Amino acid sequence: MAAGTQLELARNGTVSEEMALCAEVEGVSPEFIRKGIEAGTIVVVRNRTHRDIAPLAIGKGLRTKINANVGTSGDHVDIDLEVNKVKTAAAAGADAVMDLSTGGDVRSIRKTIVAASPVVVGTVPIYQAATLMLDQKRAIVEMTADDMFRVCEDNGEDGVDFITVHCGVTRRSVACVEDQGRLLGIVSRGGSILSRWMLFNKRENPLYEYYDRLLAVAKRYDMVLSLGDGLRPGCLADATDRGQVQELLLLGELTKRARDCGVQVMIEGPGHVPLKEIESNVLLQKRLCGGAPFYVLGPLPTDIAPGYDHITSAVGGAVAGAAGADFLCYVTPAEHLKLPSLEDVREGVTASRIAAHIADIAKGLPGAIERDHAMARFRKKFDWDGQINAALDPERAMNLLERSDSAADEGCTMCGEFCAIRLGKTPD
Repeated sequence: MAAGTQLELARNGTVSEEMALCAEVEGVSPEFIRKGIEAGTIVVVRNRTHRDIAPLAIGKGLRTKINANVGTSGDHVDIDLEVNKVKTAAAAGADAVMDLSTGGDVRSIRKTIVAASPVVVGTVPIYQAATLMLDQKRAIVEMTADDMFRVCEDNGEDGVDFITVHCGVTRRSVACVEDQGRLLGIVSRGGSILSRWMLFNKRENPLYEYYDRLLAVAKRYDMVLSLGDGLRPGCLADATDRGQVQELLLLGELTKRARDCGVQVMIEGPGHVPLKEIESNVLLQKRLCGGAPFYVLGPLPTDIAPGYDHITSAVGGAVAGAAGADFLCYVTPAEHLKLPSLEDVREGVTASRIAAHIADIAKGLPGAIERDHAMARFRKKFDWDGQINAALDPERAMNLLERSDSAADEGCTMCGEFCAIRLGKTPD
């Protein structure tokens, strides 16, 4: 096993095994990956103990990646179902999964998911700390700083590849939210837990106050820190307010401290944001956080589409990706309504993949548009097999296809013999 973190190796001019593997997958040179890691614009995600999966590169100049959230709740604890969601998400094209379990034996569930996942795994350690308190019949606000850092260590030991940590939820940033006022308040579970903890204990957030402890854990396992947006807006009315921006300013400072320590960082972005503000949010993050990869939660540019929020998220994700976001967290049709089913997971991943592909075309990513050009050629030739194979979801496309009898298979039943492409063909 190579000595040093991926960031330390990159700074030393070393191309690691992980960098070389990622370069092959991305169709770029290993030196391109190394330079991106050195600059902080690319992260290579894989816990140094998690060797049975391929590493994942996220960042500037690379294909826009997709994450799928899975995990139990207090109302539904079915580990077999969650493992099936992991497999469904990966089969549908997710590049990563996050275990957000808050019900049952969270650590046991996490170990099972890490073992079962064919892709990199992320978590939110504060959830484990909170559930442990409830298991002990104690209030969440009674947890200690040691409790918080112990679960971060647990995640590293268990092979988790990246962790969301809400280090920018501080007494100052929460005060900004309170001073300006919000329609919906704090909607992040981690952000809410920490804000209540600070209020009750009249102390600073330990993840911020003792950030060096967190860096030591991340460095030991070469886990990527995903600096979470615990004060993200949960509705359009709260977007881009003082609390959100103050947190982002802090995350920029913490990004530099992590890099100085040899720890890779990406930044999580806002949830509900009006369409016209999405690009400015991305550009602001890149400016304040030294070009760190941006992991966006949606974003959702409207609040009124429960049941269809995978579509809402895909619209926002395409705009964010085109503006430079690097990693899209999927949203399923079940968002705001229930724990997602297997079909919800599949729909969410597919919608996000559409958004990511649109973004890659807009970014001018080499090769991104070639699949679209191939589809056009197959349509021109009425090559149905080619069209199905070029489709983002071949199975669904095949299930929906109805060839036209009236057009002798040269068209589908929507237009039949009036198919414009057929009518425009030059006679032999």
